[in-house]
Amino acid sequence: MAHSHDHGHFEELREGNKKGLLIAFSITTFIMLLEFFGGLLTNSLALLADSGHMLSDASSLLLSLVAIWFATKKASDNKTYGFYRFEILAALFNGVTLFVISGFILVEAYERFLEPPTVASGTMMGIAVIGLLANLLSAWFLMRKGDVKDNVNLRSAYLHVIGDALGSVGAIAAGVVMLVFDWYLADPLISVLVSLLILKSAWGILKQSVHILMEGAPSAVDTGELKASLQSIDGVIDVHDFHLWTITSGLDSFSCHLTIRDEADEQLVLQKAIELIQKKHQINHSTIQVEKSGLCHGELLV
Repeated sequence: MAHSHDHGHFEELREGNKKGLLIAFSITTFIMLLEFFGGLLTNSLALLADSGHMLSDASSLLLSLVAIWFATKKASDNKTYGFYRFEILAALFNGVTLFVISGFILVEAYERFLEPPTVASGTMMGIAVIGLLANLLSAWFLMRKGDVKDNVNLRSAYLHVIGDALGSVGAIAAGVVMLVFDWYLADPLISVLVSLLILKSAWGILKQSVHILMEGAPSAVDTGELKASLQSIDGVIDVHDFHLWTITSGLDSFSCHLTIRDEADEQLVLQKAIELIQKKHQINHSTIQVEKSGLCHGELLV
């Protein structure tokens, strides 16, 4: 029953993620087109940069949606864990695109530092305000409907949207400076600052995605404490071949070998280990091999 409840909660979160992403994708696509044509009309790099980032956001939101759909496909003979990792690959791709777009913005900003063009700041600000409101609305729906905190795929999409909101704030700030002081260097300067903030967020997503793909242990679980808990079970002599990893956000997996005393009851020790892992460490997918002194196996490479 506990397994059924956890699986139901996992699927409920997934449905919420889909709804949040779909709403955010619709809003982002509309505002992307508005800012792109507005940037061409006003000759604003800050606005064009924001629309370019929105193009990346729309793509990332769509990719995150596709990833969630893909992850629901059943496991096959050669994909025994199913397709959950597609979500992590989508998050990794989204992180890379944030780096690429920031690079383009920085190059264009450098050129504009050398020759700052005249910008229609009033119109630019009006469009940027609309973009900001849309981004905040998208972010609100993602937070309200989805699991932004723990799902790396959804968080990568969320950070794209937040990056857009920062871009819109930057465009508004640049517009105010240009309107009041006629200082057109404000446009590329603000673009650089926004790009650096985006890069910081992108690095966090890349780091976590690569950690998961490298079979790193989930940060929420203390591996030392987990191992000590298993060793404290009556009858357990040793814990080895200890592996803890994340399949996708919200779905952790664990395996180990337990060496127990020859007189100990294997099934009783196994039951205690499973309950301890589930209740104390919230890991519901575990594989445990129970061994006694008479068992011999080859040297373990990892």
